[in-house]
Amino acid sequence: MHEDIKMVNAPDHIDQRVRMDESSPDPPFQETYKTLFNNLPHTAPKNFPQLSVMEEIELPLIDLNKLNLGDSERESCKKQIARASQEWGFFQVINHGISGEILEKMRKEQVKLFKKPFQDKTNGKDLNFSVGSYRWGAPTATCLSQLSWSEAFHVSLSDILGSGGINNLSSTMEQYATTVSELAQKLADILAEKMGHKSVFIKETCLPSTCYLRMNRYPPCPMSPQMFGIMPHTDSDFLTVLHQDHIGGLQLVKDGKWIAVKPNPKALIINIGDLFQAWSNNVYKSVEHRVVANELKERYSTAYFLCPSYDTVIQSCIEPSVYKRFSFGEYRQQVQEDVKSLGYKIGLPRFLVPSH
Repeated sequence: MHEDIKMVNAPDHIDQRVRMDESSPDPPFQETYKTLFNNLPHTAPKNFPQLSVMEEIELPLIDLNKLNLGDSERESCKKQIARASQEWGFFQVINHGISGEILEKMRKEQVKLFKKPFQDKTNGKDLNFSVGSYRWGAPTATCLSQLSWSEAFHVSLSDILGSGGINNLSSTMEQYATTVSELAQKLADILAEKMGHKSVFIKETCLPSTCYLRMNRYPPCPMSPQMFGIMPHTDSDFLTVLHQDHIGGLQLVKDGKWIAVKPNPKALIINIGDLFQAWSNNVYKSVEHRVVANELKERYSTAYFLCPSYDTVIQSCIEPSVYKRFSFGEYRQQVQEDVKSLGYKIGLPRFLVPSH
């Protein structure tokens, strides 16, 4: 779900002496990270993901059809959206305007893409995505708690918008992204309005070409439930729109505790990103979340990230500001440096205004 958790994006990370089934779609997790797995009996407990069985809960469910009704229903719906963004940082929406046909079409194309042989995915064979779009694992992992048992295509919409639908995948992605971006902008408008501001800033900076679509696949993991499908993180954007299947595995922090999210394939999940938290001066919450791997079943999800251009300066709409002014490019660079040196993201705490 996250664009800054650095996964392996080059085939030379693999020990070429390891024999691989070239027709297999699965990344060679155990071969590549054999040192981490071979040390299992001697590994300190702190190196394992600290995962406990927990009850599944349902996220706040909001019916966006109420936005099309009378003034009181519309205002009530907007308040629900703002409240969930403040108290949870996550909510789910139905009657969101994206047809079941588009969602199903996107899922089928995604499954087809990930079923390609691993080597074809790493080489970008027959794909017109930018170099480095395909990612898997975690090159900086020094312990199992820093390893993500997943693969993803993290695609800039500039790669696919206006491409003329050169194949079924790109035309489906373009159709999907166009409809989801309208939803994302509508929600951003509402959240800005409830802060007493017009959302011209977000509209003018989060252009179709600056946003991203991330297609995720979480293969079955023999070490589950000890392993992360993707390690804990927050999203480095304004907001994320997620479509997931029925398998489950998404977890988030609520009131200081990890809780499991009950999947609802008919709903889309919305979560607040770091930039909205900074812009709203901590009114809206960018919440830490993760995915836990499944031992028997693969899981698919598609995330749309509402992002500005790299030179966009983020500053709070309220004074005094909790955070320093920063550009999105500076923020991304700091996150990537932290992931490379520490193995995980620090995020917004790096940009707090020093206390006087």
